[in-house]
Amino acid sequence: MTLKFTALVAAGLMAAAPAMADLVVPNLSYRTGPYAANGIPYADGFNDYFTLLNERDGGIGGERIQVPECETAYNTEKGVECYESLKGQNPLVMNPLSTGITYQLIPKVGFDGIPLYTPGYGRTSAKNGKVFEWVFNAPANYWDGASVAVKHILDQEGGDLNGKKIALVYHNSAYGKEPIRTLQELSEKHGFELLELPVDAPGQEQKSQWLQIRRDKPDYVIMYAWGVMNQVAIQEAVNIRFPMDHMIGIWWSGSENDVKPAGAGADGYKALTFHGVGQDYPLYDDMKTHVLDAGKASGAGDQVGTVLYSRGAYAALVIAEAIRKGQEVAGTSQISAAQLRDGFEALDITAERMDELGLPDFGQPVKLSCENHGGDGLARLQQWSASEEKWTLITDFIEPDEEVLAPLIAEDSAAYAAEAGVTERCN
Repeated sequence: MTLKFTALVAAGLMAAAPAMADLVVPNLSYRTGPYAANGIPYADGFNDYFTLLNERDGGIGGERIQVPECETAYNTEKGVECYESLKGQNPLVMNPLSTGITYQLIPKVGFDGIPLYTPGYGRTSAKNGKVFEWVFNAPANYWDGASVAVKHILDQEGGDLNGKKIALVYHNSAYGKEPIRTLQELSEKHGFELLELPVDAPGQEQKSQWLQIRRDKPDYVIMYAWGVMNQVAIQEAVNIRFPMDHMIGIWWSGSENDVKPAGAGADGYKALTFHGVGQDYPLYDDMKTHVLDAGKASGAGDQVGTVLYSRGAYAALVIAEAIRKGQEVAGTSQISAAQLRDGFEALDITAERMDELGLPDFGQPVKLSCENHGGDGLARLQQWSASEEKWTLITDFIEPDEEVLAPLIAEDSAAYAAEAGVTERCN
């Protein structure tokens, strides 16, 4: 990055920020590049939730929230540049919405003392707070998702996967590779054959992978994709007449943008989720009154209630609740990043609290601790109706297989601790 460009970025951030904001929660967004269609609604939901708190409640604990936005284009180098530009504003937390960026920031946030919140993405073993002091990935992680997908398939197959084939179609990046070890372990446990099919970014060319699927005839496809790769994969599945109800995307492969281009062919496609669908929640009435109708919506205001908008708002909600808890623990409304970390480790979002926040049965209870930075990792299945153009929840929250996952998390976090020279805490 040139000095001139650095100065322009910093100037842009300062110009966009309110002059008298008290608490800083940056939005590392991507509204440009090949993943913009997915990044925009998430960024809008994230911004709008904090706008709602500022306009309706006067902020959190009497402190207004500043949300400076920095464009990463889902590019790891740009994401790190945004982090370096923003950290001078004393941010409470970073939420980069990118596994690649997350991996680069993990050692940085440890050194700088800034919490990193990566809901449903990032490094899975960061759930182990004994090793990853500054990273939180509740309410669920990639390995949880893989396990819940297999549990759902087990349910569909009467509890027996012996002799079955499951293909993993994945984004050939740190993100897409995350579930491989978990699925390998689950294949040994349950007796299914695992086919691993990487797709290079951005994922517009997948014909060879789907020809292989047509040839090998897997019983199910699990997909870890993002952006245009989702759309192309679903269309290729339609082209070879793969049954949509036997195709399960991770939660980053389950937005409206992913299925609508395939039209009627996408009917029945399934995806994991760790939150509710639609906007039939009291929160969205408040959002309409205080944000949309007030002309304060982020972006065009046309993404409200979509999957990724809701996910961005949910990420903001968890951060906001951690801020409240941090204020309570510290006994002051003007908390620091370290005090927010304490708030995350004391976080306890109950079902009753979700009701109070206007989102009944939207998300699972989230209770964290020094040892557990990832929560219980529950997930649900949603299914697409092409005729109604909407997602419907088709399962309750499903528990992941901790018998398989806990040893993997312990092993991976121990390897990181040895490599990074980290001493375990929480003793």
